[in-house]
Amino acid sequence: MSKILPVLIVLAGLLGGFGAGLALRPDPEPTLGDEASDAAEALSAAMTVPDAARSAAFDIVRISDQFAVPVLSDGHVGAIVVQSVSLEMTGTVDGLAPAHEARLRDRFLQVLFDHANSGGFAGNFTLSTNMTALRTALFEAARAVLGDTVGGVLITDIYRRDI
Repeated sequence: MSKILPVLIVLAGLLGGFGAGLALRPDPEPTLGDEASDAAEALSAAMTVPDAARSAAFDIVRISDQFAVPVLSDGHVGAIVVQSVSLEMTGTVDGLAPAHEARLRDRFLQVLFDHANSGGFAGNFTLSTNMTALRTALFEAARAVLGDTVGGVLITDIYRRDI
């Protein structure tokens, strides 16, 4: 009996610790903020139209220049992300008016800087959740400038060069 008692005490302690750990563990935090998650779901729902119907309903308009975004690391530029973006727009569109493109580039740059400052371009920046959050934010910015004529945002090229 004297040899079994220490083993039982250790087992009771292990089981009690395991049970307390399960009962007191925190809820996992979502990878996207609630607003970004809701917007991503809305964008996904809006973009569930079959590709054949989408191609008939939208024209692709390429933004003329690439976007270059510095990625800061310890207060210094640690990398540069260069990205090309196109828009899906309703109707026949020959291109964006210069005034619209300037406002759109301004909004897109702000979205890209915010994404970089929140760590969106760090590590494995091409994860689906990161790219969905970025597309959603760019889509909302495009809608704010161009209204309902924008059906989607396409990230056509993206690369990061570490410095």
